Amino acid sequence: MMLEKKLLIAYNLQFFAKEGPGGEKTEPATAKRLREARNKGQVAKSKEVVQAASLLTFFLLIQFWTSSLAFRAETFFPAIYNRMDEVTTLYHGEMPFGNMRALFVEMLTNAMVWMAPFLAVGVVVSFLGNKVQFKWKIVTKPFKPKFSKMNPISGIKKIFSKQSLFNLLLSIVKIVIISFVVYNYLTGREESIFLLYDMPLRQAMSLMKDIIVGLGIRISLFYVIVAVVDYIYQKRKFREDMKMTKQEVKDEMKSDEGDPQIKAKQRQRMREASMRRMMQQLPQADVVITNPDHFAVAIQYDAEKFPAPVVLAKGAGHLAQRIKDVAGEHHIEIVENKPLARMLYANVDIGEMVPPELYKAVAEVLAFVYHLQGKV
Repeated sequence: MMLEKKLLIAYNLQFFAKEGPGGEKTEPATAKRLREARNKGQVAKSKEVVQAASLLTFFLLIQFWTSSLAFRAETFFPAIYNRMDEVTTLYHGEMPFGNMRALFVEMLTNAMVWMAPFLAVGVVVSFLGNKVQFKWKIVTKPFKPKFSKMNPISGIKKIFSKQSLFNLLLSIVKIVIISFVVYNYLTGREESIFLLYDMPLRQAMSLMKDIIVGLGIRISLFYVIVAVVDYIYQKRKFREDMKMTKQEVKDEMKSDEGDPQIKAKQRQRMREASMRRMMQQLPQADVVITNPDHFAVAIQYDAEKFPAPVVLAKGAGHLAQRIKDVAGEHHIEIVENKPLARMLYANVDIGEMVPPELYKAVAEVLAFVYHLQGKV
């Protein structure tokens, strides 16, 4: 008879859950979480938007700037060639190093002047391309070194992440479509391209401009479509990455608003302190107006301190009975007036004066009490 052996393997189910304490991240990010992410430089940003805007602007600039470049080239290059010929003739076919350096510096300076508009517009377009995606804010936290980035395991995870897979697929799609666009546009224009060497400079630059701009605009429009798709994807991915677990939301609420249990204890202590102060002031009352079983309101009238009677204490149920007991201990008159007791309890807080609409009713009760006490 063979004995069956069972192999038991212990494993932790949390290994298969999403990262983050408290289980799976299912809750939308709170405003605080989004602010913290923004301070860390974490925003929904698509690089394709900047690239599309830069490409489209670059080729449009070529369209309007080529004529000026052609005019400058027609005047600059012949002048350079003539100077080179004069110098070599003067020095019997040789070019001194000093003259060569001066010509090179002049050519480089002119090239920088010619390219300055492209560079300036490129910087502006790059800035605006990011500005339209998120609010501009200078943060320094992304520049701080993080040793966690040197973790090889984290690096491997990023290689096989959804973002890396999406970028790979997007790159393949871009290469295939751009290759098709270039091939389709250049087909039939081979003869014109081969004749460029025999054309005058202005005519050759005009033809090159038409080919480059025509091809560039088509590629740029494709990039605009890619940018829109990528921007939507990045926004959605950012929202998913910022999601929080239920426990994280609870912890944040505790951090911002305080632990509910602690707040409840604080409110309880405040109520108890308020109750003690109220009961300490109760012996100063002139009368306690009751419902008689449900409400009790203690009234004091001191013409030297207040222009109207003041509510020193009030309560319902057990507290009302407690107020009546204390009033009995201190020989304070207790007067039953159901409507007045309800009105005072519902409309006047402790320490407030009686409103004018209740002056007459309260004055009648005080007059009755003063008559019993022989004060009037």
